[in-house]
Amino acid sequence: MMNIRVFSRLARITALIFLPCAGMAWADPVLMISIDGLKPEYITHADEHGLHIPNLRRFVQEGTYADGVIPVLPTVTYPDHTTLITGVWPAEHGIINNSLFDPNHNLAGAWYWYAESIKVPTLWDAAHQAGIGTASVSWPVSVNATSVDTLIPEFWRTNSPAIGGNDQDRYLMNAVSRPDNMLDEMEKRLGLYMPGNDTTVENGDTVRARFALDILQRKKPGFMTIHLSAMDESEHLHGPFSPEANQTLEAVDGMVGQLMQAALANDPKTKIVIVSDHGFVAITHSVNLYIPFLEAGLMQLPTKRTGIEAMLSSSTPEPWKVEFYSGGGVTAIMLHDPAGMGTKEKVHTLLTKLAADPNNGIESILDEKQIAERGGFPGASYLIVMKPGYSAGAATSGPLVTGESMLKGSHGFWPLFPEMRSSFFVLGQGVAHNRDLGVIDMRQIAPTVASVLGVSLPTARQPKLRIEQ
Repeated sequence: MMNIRVFSRLARITALIFLPCAGMAWADPVLMISIDGLKPEYITHADEHGLHIPNLRRFVQEGTYADGVIPVLPTVTYPDHTTLITGVWPAEHGIINNSLFDPNHNLAGAWYWYAESIKVPTLWDAAHQAGIGTASVSWPVSVNATSVDTLIPEFWRTNSPAIGGNDQDRYLMNAVSRPDNMLDEMEKRLGLYMPGNDTTVENGDTVRARFALDILQRKKPGFMTIHLSAMDESEHLHGPFSPEANQTLEAVDGMVGQLMQAALANDPKTKIVIVSDHGFVAITHSVNLYIPFLEAGLMQLPTKRTGIEAMLSSSTPEPWKVEFYSGGGVTAIMLHDPAGMGTKEKVHTLLTKLAADPNNGIESILDEKQIAERGGFPGASYLIVMKPGYSAGAATSGPLVTGESMLKGSHGFWPLFPEMRSSFFVLGQGVAHNRDLGVIDMRQIAPTVASVLGVSLPTARQPKLRIEQ
């Protein structure tokens, strides 16, 4: 039997049949900047929030934009960013959450870092195949993206993306960047790159922007992606439209201005695309779903082992019946054996009971068919959709619902909630001025960018957006 990874790789190569788009109006460079967690209202209603963002304001008056972008399920960073460069839902591109499903708790919080996990062609692949120089800084799921000529991926070793690694992580980042030793050479000019994945403005986005600017000026790529993540951290810690989040965006606006200037200096025909992965909502309650599942005997707390006992047990995973695969505002219910021992019926009964009480903050319970219709969480038996403001908690004892949370804001909620809408703005020669596209589907962005580059994504089947004059 053919190895699954080899088969997936061959399928991607086979799918890379790139042809110029019929009636192509342009084949121009693209700089695509993702501002993580950017709600469109930050820009479209900047005056209401007192924001000083002169560079981003230009995209409304001088460019084309969406009132909102309907993201994918779940509305979290890695699945959405992969849809932004593939044009398909997570069930098709393979990046179904931020972190890997790990019911036996032996992956140490690993995320979908590696580009080999993407099952369909990307914009990087299409551009590279067409002979367009490519570059990327800190884009999710980009480690070993072989079609990116100049690459600094998003990667870290700790169990949290917001916690920096040790000092030797600079060697790790040099090892996973390309070309070989490029990052080491850049650090001699620019100072050290961040260890791990710093999500602050000062030591995170400022560093990302500085290195991205250097790549733009020296390599002059025809297609470049950049991921700036400080807005996401500010909104998590302080809430959307908080003074802290607004201040972060004002700092990011300055970075956007510098990057735009460098890209346009390389080629005045460059199109600047601003995107985001998801919106944000203020968090008011935590719902500790582990408690009722533990009480019903559907879950058990993992046994803590140390020393030689842990070593001997590492190859023998503990049996599990039910596990959560959380996206924050939604929680997928994964069953080890959906057809065995009446587990599915017991889970259904418990979920029905929980959803019947409006105080539990549950919007709805979806089954496998309803989940599949939104292209998310393949393999899940049920999906718990929380009301806006109610986020999944981790407590295993105490009250089911608490009126407090470690986070002031979050995402991961149902993609059709207006609060989860993300952003799309585009500016450049030939782009329509002050055109409002209304609310669009995130899957339309990749084919639109492909059309600007003059390449095709055969697996992206949504219609491109009308951005030209």
